[in-house]
Amino acid sequence: MTRGNPNITIAIVDTGVDLNHPDLKGNLVPGVNLMNPKLPPQDDNGHGTNVAGVVAAVTNNDQGVSGILWNAKIMPIKALEADGSGGEAKLGEGIRYAIDHGAKIVVLSLGLNKYSTYMSDIVKYAEEKGVLLVAATGNEGNRVRYPAAYSTVLAVGGMTPDHIADTRSNSGPEIDLVAPWDVFTTALGGTYEYKDGTSMAAPQVAAVAALVWNKYPDMKPYQIRQLLRQTADDLMVPGWDAVTGYGLLRADRALTETPLLDMYEPNNRKDQAKALSVSQMIAASFTGGSDQDWFYFDAPYDGTVNLNFDLEAGQSVDVQHTDAKGTFTGVTAAPGKPVALKVSKGRSYLQLHLSDRGKKEEVPYKLTTSFDIYADQFEDNDKQYKAYVIPSRSQTIKGTFHQMNDQDWFEFPVEQSGMLTIRLSTDTARIDPVLYVQKQGEKGVTVDDGGDGVTEMLVLPEVFPGSYYIRVSNVKEYAFPVTGEYTLDIEYDAKQIDPNEPNNKSYQSTTISLDTEYSGLMDKADDIDWFQFQISGDSYVQTDITDIPSGVTMFANLYDGSMKPVSSGDGKTAIQLHQRLPSGTYYLKLTASEPFDRDLYQLIVHAEPLLGGYSDIQSHWAQDNILELSGKQIINGYDDYTFRPDLPITRAEATAILSRAFKLSKQKNIQYKDVSPSHWAYVDIARAAQSGIVDGYPDQTFAPDQPVSRMEMTSMIARSMNKSGKVRGAVPFTDVDDDYWGVGILKQMKAEGWITGYADGSFKPDQQASRAEFVSMLAQIMP
Repeated sequence: MTRGNPNITIAIVDTGVDLNHPDLKGNLVPGVNLMNPKLPPQDDNGHGTNVAGVVAAVTNNDQGVSGILWNAKIMPIKALEADGSGGEAKLGEGIRYAIDHGAKIVVLSLGLNKYSTYMSDIVKYAEEKGVLLVAATGNEGNRVRYPAAYSTVLAVGGMTPDHIADTRSNSGPEIDLVAPWDVFTTALGGTYEYKDGTSMAAPQVAAVAALVWNKYPDMKPYQIRQLLRQTADDLMVPGWDAVTGYGLLRADRALTETPLLDMYEPNNRKDQAKALSVSQMIAASFTGGSDQDWFYFDAPYDGTVNLNFDLEAGQSVDVQHTDAKGTFTGVTAAPGKPVALKVSKGRSYLQLHLSDRGKKEEVPYKLTTSFDIYADQFEDNDKQYKAYVIPSRSQTIKGTFHQMNDQDWFEFPVEQSGMLTIRLSTDTARIDPVLYVQKQGEKGVTVDDGGDGVTEMLVLPEVFPGSYYIRVSNVKEYAFPVTGEYTLDIEYDAKQIDPNEPNNKSYQSTTISLDTEYSGLMDKADDIDWFQFQISGDSYVQTDITDIPSGVTMFANLYDGSMKPVSSGDGKTAIQLHQRLPSGTYYLKLTASEPFDRDLYQLIVHAEPLLGGYSDIQSHWAQDNILELSGKQIINGYDDYTFRPDLPITRAEATAILSRAFKLSKQKNIQYKDVSPSHWAYVDIARAAQSGIVDGYPDQTFAPDQPVSRMEMTSMIARSMNKSGKVRGAVPFTDVDDDYWGVGILKQMKAEGWITGYADGSFKPDQQASRAEFVSMLAQIMP
């Protein structure tokens, strides 16, 4: 298809290149030595020469090796010292030099753990100038390094001969592709050698990008990135993943397959949702106003996912988001105006739709995502006088650096002499943790012995009563917010005192308040701890005993006011007694397999008042309808005594409710691919299908977990009422026209008073219906 690209220049920002290497000099063009501008960019390390050979070692010259590009223009830019070290100043200067001197592709087989606005601005400058940046993710088995981590940089990891990501290859939400980890390439002094790492994988991707640009010279950098993603071989789950990105680089496919305007289709339904990174730029399109694009992403922590859409002027996107806890959010995003979605750790789903439902033409768009980690529960504690007071016991604290120059202060009150061991670790190399400890009124100690991601530790063999202040921070150079958590482990070895004694008898029970944490210990072999609490009404009560010392088994027995046993449990790390209880006084008896007096167990009792057996419907607008249908056993909730009224209702749930509501008994022989006879709603779906209330899709699926839209909800209930929708008249809602598939049903149901729209005259037929909306509409038609 093509053997090279002599029309563009590829800059290698590295340690320089061996300018006299017989297998390279034929493809070299003038560069620059930023370490010593008076000297040529001669490689004094070897790394840059290794990279250059992968890109464009001269081919058909009867010596050495062949680069992916048989002919090319390689610009050597020396931005690193002889030992391979360097900083962002020279790195940024090297990228800027390449852009300003005609480079079309810049290879960056290097990286830093530090984010900076300086480098971010240079990366944006490259994108604006139509220059593609390709960077290695790094070789530490940690998070993707910068500049690979910026959203418009093509981030490349390394793959082993077994077609799996090398364990040393950095990964995370920024990774795009992987390429072979091991190569044989050019070396200093006109020689050759085996080299490995993501530094050798990145130039392979850069070279293939040059081949693609030779075939499609009018492509923009984002289109090059998208085509390489489109044509990569999946190595793990289909689509994108955080370890191998979109998969293995495939030069042959990139040069032979037709570039797609939207590589994620089909994704018109939730069960077709495609993987989306929380920190990347992608390109896709809406085929028109009726097209829906479904994506899912996995949030690494609780936090905020920011969506920034780039599409034609005058258009906007309706975003419907359901996070890992089932929380639903609907927003509208306009070009250049990012929307922020609060997310819980885990999988979230996005449904995207043009706001202009009547749009007939295809509308391409670019979507840039970014992630902001949550502010930890100890904020605001950035100053010593704001120090968060933590319990005087051994414990583990997780925190974040969610804002500029974030640092966290803690006050640890020592009540009894003992030994104090403090460890500060992190789950990302983007944090270089620094620990500072000071006893009030005395000189403090700073611990910063390790580097990026390395645990710091301080042992104080003897501490005395008083306040000890602990400061946790990132090194000063890493001032920006970081996606990652630190862990502060505090081991305090001191003889403890049980604050609840004497409580060895039931009549000595310690009265506890709900939602308040209590501590205790068993300092004698026959020690017993009694507690009592009151429940004012029918409630779901959660009694949790945690922090049970290692090697100890604790036993818990719960009694009612007449000392009749209610429940019991035991555990080596924790005990949970969760049950529904009527109002009254309750007694809790705790014992242990052996005594302990160095650690304290923790006890907390929480009660959720129940209404109709549910903890989350009190004062909800649909409360009465939920209670009515629940009383008729038409609907039910979840095992944790919740109904989750605002959660989108699925096709399986809606069908089961209608089957029970109308007491359907006859069932049809159904053969949907995704509903086996063992599916919990199989019988109800078969009965509803027999009655003509529901049917499947042309691909022989039912999509039982697909959310039901407001139009589908109305249609299902109308069919249950034997209403065919054959009423004429004006269209009753502003966002529905006579060509809409359900307009007849809407006309009839509106005319007969079964449905109403919103105050603005719309019905929002494609919006997901909630469990409360479905129950409320069904309650209206029930006798």
